[in-house]
Amino acid sequence: MVGKVARDAATAEFFDGTARGELLLRRCHDGHLSSPYATACETCAAADLTATPAKGGGTVVSHAAAHRRDGTTLPLVIVELDEGPWWWSCVVGAEPHEVTTGARVRLHHERADGGSEAVPVFRLVAA
Repeated sequence: MVGKVARDAATAEFFDGTARGELLLRRCHDGHLSSPYATACETCAAADLTATPAKGGGTVVSHAAAHRRDGTTLPLVIVELDEGPWWWSCVVGAEPHEVTTGARVRLHHERADGGSEAVPVFRLVAA
């Protein structure tokens, strides 16, 4: 359901994490958490970051529907992870009208179409 992705030197650590079922956030020496792609702490600008796995929960802060060429629609979301950083992805196993702002979601990983890399996606958490 998700598109193709490609591994390179800049994304290797990220995809190593997704292969283990983890979304790796970036933590600075003061403990601030930043998005997976941050090259410096998004709070204090520290450059020395280490990878730490997200716990997997989050809340939808924005959503939209992507209309695909094959006639299907894909719910797209921006999720505020429980740790604070925001991550954009899609919701699998749900129709766009089922996804609402404030909905709780749980992190999952799926293989990209035709590829070998796992990518982070979300599923709605039953109320």
